[in-house]
Amino acid sequence: MNWAFLQGLISGVNKYSTAFGRVWLSIVFLFRILVFVVAAEKVWGDEQKDFSCNTAQPGCHNVCFDHFFPVSHVRLWALQLIFVTCPSLLVVMHVAYRDERERKHAEKYGEGCRKLYKDTGKKRGGLWWTYVLTLLFKILVDATFVFLIYYLYEGYDFPIVVKCTEIPCPNTVDCFISRPTEKRIFTIFMVVTSLACILLSFFEVLYLVGKRCKECLVSMCKAESSNKQKRQTATLNGKYGVESELLKTPGKNSAVPSYNVAMSY
Repeated sequence: MNWAFLQGLISGVNKYSTAFGRVWLSIVFLFRILVFVVAAEKVWGDEQKDFSCNTAQPGCHNVCFDHFFPVSHVRLWALQLIFVTCPSLLVVMHVAYRDERERKHAEKYGEGCRKLYKDTGKKRGGLWWTYVLTLLFKILVDATFVFLIYYLYEGYDFPIVVKCTEIPCPNTVDCFISRPTEKRIFTIFMVVTSLACILLSFFEVLYLVGKRCKECLVSMCKAESSNKQKRQTATLNGKYGVESELLKTPGKNSAVPSYNVAMSY
């Protein structure tokens, strides 16, 4: 694994994330990717070789193993991690697209021209929708894989002895899983971390939507206050304008006093 590439990738994603997104990224990297790379393959290993049944009937061993382990846990978790982490790259790609568009615009109209974006990394417009949709997709992926693990393996528990009645087994056969307690612990750990990531992504969606609604309400209140102030100003200007016209032009009923001066000699 190229850790330098992974570090640069995480730094790029972390740069445009909220506080919830940074915590989500830390959990995914520390408690899911590292645990998967360091311990998961060693815990499971070659399961079909370690899966034993108390019968020598040809084909029974393979059929029972396929029944209880239709998909390898390691491959299923690897697929889950790929689907969960890849959507975050869409945000980085969207920001890179904005940067490139801003660069071409500056080359075409000059460095002093008006910018297309105030901040290419700020979650506004299409970037906001990209970020929210990636969060919803990650929630859907994690929830789907948590359900798949429960459905495929009939729960999150690994019994010491499993009963197999599949054909061509002659009767009910007892099969044994290697290290069932260890597998149970790691499965529960991965499920719990997936649920924690779902909650963090859900809270982040609520935070982004709430913040956007608050900004819209504030802008609407400012616009309404500005319009109200303009209406009041127009009303006052009209009132004082009428009064000034009345003062400048005397009406028909206005009386001009005349004085008769009598002089005696």
